[in-house]
Amino acid sequence: MADKSKNILERLEAGEVIVGDGSYVNTMEKRGYVKAGNYTPESSIEHPQAVEQLATEFARAGGDITQTFTFYSRDVGTPEGCDLTCLEINQASCDIAKKISEKKGTIVAGGIMQTGVYRTGVAVKGTPEGKAEVQQELIEGLEVLIKNNIDLIIVEYFHNIEEMEWAIDLALRYGKPVAATMCIGPTGDGSGVSPGECAVRMARAGAPIIGINCLFDPFICLETMRMMKKALDAEGLTPFLMTQPLGFRTPDAGRFGWITLPEFPFSMEPRQITRWEVARYAREAYDLGVRVIGGCCGFEPYHIRAIAEELAEERKGFPEGSDKSDHDLSTMKKKADLGRPDYAMKGSKQFWMDLVPCTGRPMSAALYKQPDPQLINKAIFQ
Repeated sequence: MADKSKNILERLEAGEVIVGDGSYVNTMEKRGYVKAGNYTPESSIEHPQAVEQLATEFARAGGDITQTFTFYSRDVGTPEGCDLTCLEINQASCDIAKKISEKKGTIVAGGIMQTGVYRTGVAVKGTPEGKAEVQQELIEGLEVLIKNNIDLIIVEYFHNIEEMEWAIDLALRYGKPVAATMCIGPTGDGSGVSPGECAVRMARAGAPIIGINCLFDPFICLETMRMMKKALDAEGLTPFLMTQPLGFRTPDAGRFGWITLPEFPFSMEPRQITRWEVARYAREAYDLGVRVIGGCCGFEPYHIRAIAEELAEERKGFPEGSDKSDHDLSTMKKKADLGRPDYAMKGSKQFWMDLVPCTGRPMSAALYKQPDPQLINKAIFQ
């Protein structure tokens, strides 16, 4: 990887499949370095070795991208007692990402996300003044990323297409490759704009890479992406496609995805996707035409490795982390061939792909009785 271009567009245009990285905030919370509720990355200064370790794991698993563990653009949101500034934290996060990039040859990406002024209504929607306020907040977040000469700007986790268009317009001014991903499901954005229209508007705004991230599981995200691609095809638009879904199964979620579930944030583990579900997601995404394939909250390094291994033929090789992976199931098969009943059939990929995991909890419900289900019919809960 070390000798590859760090320009994502050059690599995509050459036909390469780019593997993204995975979960930072969610994984760091589980590891004891992020406080739930705040979800801020002060650990880049307080525990830099922990952030560096996770970034290394994603790169070793096959991730082509190292995203900076940065946040917001203003000094808000950190836990009580933390007197670090947003700028200090974000600079430390950039330093870590650049360090990993130098070692592993990864593309350094920095992200900007939905703004407080738009979400709270301070910026008036549909007005030039509102656009200026949104872009000013985003400029503050972009400054440290541009100063550190990142390779890719990811405009991500936007729930309204209008704000996304304003963010794309700003990001393109910096002369860097831009990827734009919305946190939406099949029902569309926060104002009810369909996924197809969102995709068309992102492409027409000039984003060369568009897609979706977070909130919903891989298969819901793929369904949303199919809707987006259909609309793009109808308009003759051909941006590169990108998916970075949630690492938990959420068919019973409301409009805002996993945060509408009672298990969020402390009991999501029974909904964790398996590496085989990730392999299926990667294959379906590739077949759909997605060429930047990664994950968001809940995607652990072994999930990223599963993407890279599933697409090893297309990517012309396995990732570094596969040296400790039974990716061809040869070890499982050897044990099965010894006549051990506990390994019977486990040397077959089809066995794992067909497996429906159990929770081990006799009283476990299959779905949450969502008061406002967006993806399944209410009649299921009757």
